Amino acid sequence: MEFLYLDKRVAVCVKPAGVLSTDEPGGMPDLIRQALGDEHACVRTVHRLDRVVGGVMVFARSVYAARELSRQVRDGQFEKEYLAVVHGTPEPSKGRMEDLLRRDTLARRTYIADGPGKDVRPAALEYETLAIRQGLALVRVKLLTGRTHQIRCQFASRDLPLVGDKKYGDGADPCGIALWSHKVRFMHPETGEKMEFMQPIPYVYPFFLFLGE
Repeated sequence: MEFLYLDKRVAVCVKPAGVLSTDEPGGMPDLIRQALGDEHACVRTVHRLDRVVGGVMVFARSVYAARELSRQVRDGQFEKEYLAVVHGTPEPSKGRMEDLLRRDTLARRTYIADGPGKDVRPAALEYETLAIRQGLALVRVKLLTGRTHQIRCQFASRDLPLVGDKKYGDGADPCGIALWSHKVRFMHPETGEKMEFMQPIPYVYPFFLFLGE
């Protein structure tokens, strides 16, 4: 377990791709307890990453911290920034995406909705294209809402599927999904101190095409 920060209230660590965010055997809280050497330690998930996505995650180490960090998530004070590699070139190179998203829990898939309805919620993000290589674009994404599969669905709906996305792309890429939780900003739940943590993209395809950008 790679910890970026650890105290009695908060654990900031790097989630490997393929590991669940939630508290179950083999999930991140379970692995954190193992790393701490305390199987009864309080470790609570306050935000999530898709199983196939890796990068920076924040976990609460007390009931109070979980409540306060969850409040920050709801109030938009918990900032999450991602790096993604997409097929194609976003136009314009910098902008905002706003959609209504419908979640189909049976299909485990998110869709763009035509209008309000059951299980439909607004979604928004800001993006900026950082570089273009070999027909692929490295994009920085700031989430303004936290809908399931939001980044994957919104980009794919604009013919910009994420490289390696087997669910929303064509499944032809020889790699895992090119989506990485790059940076988080929040206020410490006990001290109120502004905190920021960042983890560089991993040296794997297609991210290594853009290292140095």
